[in-house]
Amino acid sequence: MSSRRSRVSEEEINRLVSKLQSLLPETRQRGAGRASAAKLLKETCNYIRSLNRDVDDLSDRLSAIMATMDSSSAEAEMVRSLLRP
Repeated sequence: MSSRRSRVSEEEINRLVSKLQSLLPETRQRGAGRASAAKLLKETCNYIRSLNRDVDDLSDRLSAIMATMDSSSAEAEMVRSLLRP
């Protein structure tokens, strides 16, 4: 009984795939063409990996910048303020 309730309808899957497709830059650039769900999931994983690399790179660059600053300087305080939630 619970397996029946946990199943996702094909309509729901199609709706979620469409939402995911609208979030990925590569699929938005291609236009309205419909990609397979498997291909879309692969592109999503690649995009997330790319975002992770970008975050790592920015973190490294920020660390390098902060290492060259006087920790009590106005510039260092400005950077710290930007990083606060």
